[in-house]
Amino acid sequence: MALEHAILVSLEERPGTGYELARRFGKSIGFFWAATHQQIYRTLKRMVGLGWVTGEEIAQDGRPDKRLYRVADAGRVEVARWLAEAGEPTTLRHELSVKVRGASLGDVAAVTAEVARHRDVHAQRLDAFLAIERRDFPDPTALAGQRLHQYLVLRGGVRAERALVEWCDEVLAAMREDDRR
Repeated sequence: MALEHAILVSLEERPGTGYELARRFGKSIGFFWAATHQQIYRTLKRMVGLGWVTGEEIAQDGRPDKRLYRVADAGRVEVARWLAEAGEPTTLRHELSVKVRGASLGDVAAVTAEVARHRDVHAQRLDAFLAIERRDFPDPTALAGQRLHQYLVLRGGVRAERALVEWCDEVLAAMREDDRR
């Protein structure tokens, strides 16, 4: 997936400025597809050139004008094309896994500490996802369309983070047991 597709999906949900898109990436879609402010602005400029989005200047009193981006017809065609395209299944590529595998080649205590740090980050992210779920989707059985799709992606994030926390717990327990031997 290209950043363009993540931006098109986000703008179809709600038009926004580059700043607003960057905030959305920091709070929701960014959990699943990360991008910096600079990447978002560069990509928006390219997307305007492709005719996928339009940018409307909006005057503001006492502040610089802002540009509100919306998906154009050509952008909708691109999203539809991309959605229909077969994609490659995700490959697990996880630096921490390689560090755990090679732990005996270096400082095992440092790798153990790194696993604990990752575990804490995943636990925090899991808590954030569960809070979003409670706040935004109190009755999942009533969801349909776009809201259902947003919920399903969030549930994928909950499951992935829960699995990573459990795996880190398993690794920590095994490495601590190994250290006692």
